Amino acid sequence: MRHRNAGFKLGRNTSHRRALLRNLVTSIIVEDRVETTIAKAKAVRPLVEKMITLGKKGDLHSRRQALSFLTTDKAVTRLFETVSPRYGDRNGGYLRIVRTGFQQGDGAEKAFIELLGAEKQLEVKRQKREDLKTKKRAELEKQLEEQKKEEPPAEAA
Repeated sequence: MRHRNAGFKLGRNTSHRRALLRNLVTSIIVEDRVETTIAKAKAVRPLVEKMITLGKKGDLHSRRQALSFLTTDKAVTRLFETVSPRYGDRNGGYLRIVRTGFQQGDGAEKAFIELLGAEKQLEVKRQKREDLKTKKRAELEKQLEEQKKEEPPAEAA
């Protein structure tokens, strides 16, 4: 029976678990979307929601509490300036967990944990990556064509 045993241990000791969750929360706030295991996603959800609630308060004490938990100053400024204002009229439920399949090595179930309303930002990031990829491909093809022009055709002996 698991009566009165709340929380996820995630197979780690206390300090390792705390560091893992802090890093995951920071990554979610900075990146809007992270792929992880189902257990970690479920464990990190309340922590991210708490950070967004602190961001919605927006006072100095909330900012200091967020600074004490998040690992980078960049994450704190993004939390207070872009992420929290998205959810001004929403009372919780800021995250979505989408199952994606199984992990290669140990078969653990994987999932995306993402902030709601971040679809536009994720689409912009995806488009930038796609444009960069096509640009690199065009440069590579151009280099190959130049190499073919420079090399004289091999004479048949």
